[in-house]
Amino acid sequence: MLKTTPLNAAHRALGARMVDFGGWDMPVNYGSQIEEHHAVRRDAGMFDVSHMLAIDLHGAGARDFLRRALANDTDKLREPGRALYSCLLNDAGGIIDDLIVYFFTDEYFRLVVNAGRAETDLIWLESLKQRFGAALDLLPRRDLALIAVQGPNARERVWQALPETRATTAAMQPFHAVQAGELMLARTGYTGEDGFEIMLPAARAEGLWQQLIACGVKPCGLGARDTLRLEAGMNLWGQEMDESVSPLDAGLAWTVDLDSARDFIGKAALLARPQGRQLLGLVLAEPGGVLRSHQKVATPPGEGEITSGTFSPSLNRSIALARIPLGVEVGALVQVSVRDRQLAAKVVKPPFVRNGRILVN
Repeated sequence: MLKTTPLNAAHRALGARMVDFGGWDMPVNYGSQIEEHHAVRRDAGMFDVSHMLAIDLHGAGARDFLRRALANDTDKLREPGRALYSCLLNDAGGIIDDLIVYFFTDEYFRLVVNAGRAETDLIWLESLKQRFGAALDLLPRRDLALIAVQGPNARERVWQALPETRATTAAMQPFHAVQAGELMLARTGYTGEDGFEIMLPAARAEGLWQQLIACGVKPCGLGARDTLRLEAGMNLWGQEMDESVSPLDAGLAWTVDLDSARDFIGKAALLARPQGRQLLGLVLAEPGGVLRSHQKVATPPGEGEITSGTFSPSLNRSIALARIPLGVEVGALVQVSVRDRQLAAKVVKPPFVRNGRILVN
């Protein structure tokens, strides 16, 4: 039996094409994936991401626990509502999950983790709690729903639907959040566009969904979410990273605090195993194919592999993220095996698109 979000009936009423996504019954599109993609880049679209899990950390030991559990430096979190992106690593330095942590007080943090990794994350965090002897409670918030509204007009549309939130969020900077009664609004997202991720009680989710539709926000499915995140150069667990992949090889070295004296799970392994690969972007330089995951990439220093690939609606050509040998430089041409053909692709530095602007040639 597939798990469902509080918006399942609303998706079906809109005629969404539903798929099994990691055990969840989720919409892949509502008709045209391309139109949904462009709605986010040009106006405002929204996604049901209620399958993701919020985990609240309460207790005097919460800050110290996260200092040891996460690879990024949570000591940066001093202003209430500030958010931080980080990897949760195993002892070997592999990526158990990537997540966002929100700080509200020294005794109250909120993690938002990926749906397919939620149970694994909870088990791991509980084991670390025992290992550290941490004085805190881990509370999975399965009572909450999450709607991501993204695009250049996203914030204005949210304020139309929730006018009471304008005063507290109008001046809010990216990667910050506010709690407004039963709601949490975070200026975060997974598309490369501005907007809000809105967390609210599950019982209120369908009402807000319908309000947002009435304000002109287009419902979007997982298909558009994937093309948008790939254009934005954002990693996906199971594609760019997994428990065998170091964040240094996944293009996430910027999220790992190796310079300070602070110790954290996986740090010793990362120091002992320097970066061996790099994650860069590819743009197909000739017609005749689409870049897809697991295609081999031939470079002068050796072979690489595409981790995610698709047709980019914004660039009108195929793009990919690929893990390739060190020494391959941005601007180089490489060869990708596409259906027994060798096609040229240009190496670029992600992101491909951000805030509606194409950033690669």
